[in-house]
Amino acid sequence: MNTPVFTRTDPALGEFSLRPVDPAADAAVLHSWVTHPKAVFWLMQDCDLAAVEKEFARIDADPHHDAFLGLHNGTPAFLMERYDPAHRELVGIHVAEPGDIGMHFLCAPTDTPVHGFTHAVLTTVMEMLFADPATHRVVVEPDTRNTGVHALNKAVGFEIRRTVSLPSKDAYLSTCTRDQFLAARGDH
Repeated sequence: MNTPVFTRTDPALGEFSLRPVDPAADAAVLHSWVTHPKAVFWLMQDCDLAAVEKEFARIDADPHHDAFLGLHNGTPAFLMERYDPAHRELVGIHVAEPGDIGMHFLCAPTDTPVHGFTHAVLTTVMEMLFADPATHRVVVEPDTRNTGVHALNKAVGFEIRRTVSLPSKDAYLSTCTRDQFLAARGDH
């Protein structure tokens, strides 16, 4: 389970890879991330270690939802969730098209941020998702108050489609096609 399923090298920042989350083995590191004040939009601030492990075990058992631990030069540094929007998160709100895939990501909190790191993480996530030829469009639903992620999403090609009301938040339903991602990277 610790074998990376995707790896890319960023010329400035080094190697980024993703492997499936192991709910039991990764619970402590994930708990420290999702309960940190900077992860307020993950809505897990009050979760204890057992609740975090239980949530990622639930995701692991769900055929329409996956979680991946992101590594930077071999060290845990980010989290990515992939889901089928026809079955999770956006059911009844977004009419999923064939090839749609939903995504969430979280960078590990740090007191020493590295310029360009979060953009490199999001680029890695998008490259992994689009490495699957069945993926035609990535769908996200970030909280409208999460201004930092909106700028990052725009930088990799996402377009806000509309504001939607979800049970836990008002969100910007946003999409990014393969072509939009490649254009944002400068790969026409």
